[in-house]
Order: sequence, then structure tokens, then C-alpha cells
Amino acid sequence: MASRKEQLAALDRLLTIMDELREQCPWDKKQTLQSLRHLTIEETYELGDAILDNDMEEIPKELGDLLLHIVFYAKIGSETNDFDIASVAHGICDKLVSRHPHIYGDVVVANEEEVKQNWEALKLKEGKKSVLEGVPKSLPALVKSSRIQDKVAGVGFDWEHPEQVKEKLEEELEELQEEVDKGDKDAIEAEFGDVLFSLVNYAKHLGVNPEDALERTNKKFIKRFQYLESKAGELGKKLGDMTLDEMDVFWNEAKSLP
Repeated sequence: MASRKEQLAALDRLLTIMDELREQCPWDKKQTLQSLRHLTIEETYELGDAILDNDMEEIPKELGDLLLHIVFYAKIGSETNDFDIASVAHGICDKLVSRHPHIYGDVVVANEEEVKQNWEALKLKEGKKSVLEGVPKSLPALVKSSRIQDKVAGVGFDWEHPEQVKEKLEEELEELQEEVDKGDKDAIEAEFGDVLFSLVNYAKHLGVNPEDALERTNKKFIKRFQYLESKAGELGKKLGDMTLDEMDVFWNEAKSLP
């Protein structure tokens, strides 16, 4: 692996290239913080895909794309004298030192959970009115639910044992069924949301990331369904012309594949 000197040289090279692109490339010259935003989100999801696939060749490429965006934002900020890569780096360094008093101070912690609790307590001391202020409004609902529950757990608002969460989940399922029986769509949606929220909390207590778990299932379903499509094509059939029993044969075959 590269030495610290080589790593710093690589970052310096990237900063130099960014300066050159910003000065000379028509596309790069036009970009703004706002125009890059959606591209950054796409790059983040691409990195997430590579991590889920455990693709060690693709992960560093996607990290590079994301690093480019950070450098790009910092370059734009420097042009308006609002911030630059140095202030960005120093800002996160100062935050890390401040929020790790068990490393850079005299605070003693027993485990990871106490670290998380201290983290949230320190954020409140920094002037935040709510532990939930750090949850982005634009997060997808499933991810947002997970982050909300992580945040409140950090200040002790959570169940103590997975069994308690499971009981709560079963209770929410019963309430959902009651509304399904009544046929009130608005109430069904509300109770369905409660079930999902409880599922996310149960996942946390089981040590499972719900977003990762669902995406694994998405990938698994896509692979099996595309196998089904392929087999139907080999028979010269369209899926819409096949019975569920016929499709189920190929679906079960797909389930047996690695």
C-alpha cells in the first residue's frame, strides 16, 4: 500500500487536476453546488451497490468518483471564499477530536454503546436542539427510519431486548389487521407505516441493517425473475401467457441456483 507521503502526493495531484479542469473544461466550468447534487447522490448509490456486491475492484473506483465530488464542491466554495478543502478537512478533524473525548480527553467508555451515547450528548451541547436534527429530510423513508431510531437509541430511548421489539411488532401487525378488516385505506396506511417502523427497530436489535437486507432481497429477486424470463424465452413463450404453476417450476429452479 502507498506510504503517507505517496497518499498526500496523490491528493495533491487530484487538487491540481481539479484546478485545471475548472479553468479549462467547458463542462466543469459550468458546474455549481446545485448542479452536482443529484450526481453526488447517484455516485453514493453506486458505491453502495459495489459495497453490497463486495466488489473490491469497483469499490475504490466509486470511492474515487465520490472523492472527486468532494474536491469539486471544495473548489467551488473556494471561488466564493466560503470554504475550501482545507477548511473542510479541518472542520471534520475538529469535530472528530471534540466528539471522541475518550481518545483525545479523559473520558472513559466501556463499549461502543457508550461511545454512541456520548456522541449524541456532545451534539446537544454544541447547540443542537434535538438529536434528530442531523437526520436529512431528503433521505429515503426506510433509511430515515433507521437513522431516527439510531439517534434516539443514542440517548437511551429504545427497548432493552429484541424480544420486546418482537412483541411490539406483533402488536402492530394485529392493529394493521384490524384496520384491513375495516377497509379504511388511510388507517391501513398509518398502521402499515407503524409495522415497517417496528420492523426497522427489530432489525437494529438483531444487528441487521434493514436497507442492506432489503437490497439483498431485491437483487435476489431480480436474479431469479430474470432466470424465469430467460427460461420462458427458451420455450418461445411470454410470461403473460404462462400459468403461475408453469412459472413456479422455473422459479423453484432459480432458487436452487447459487
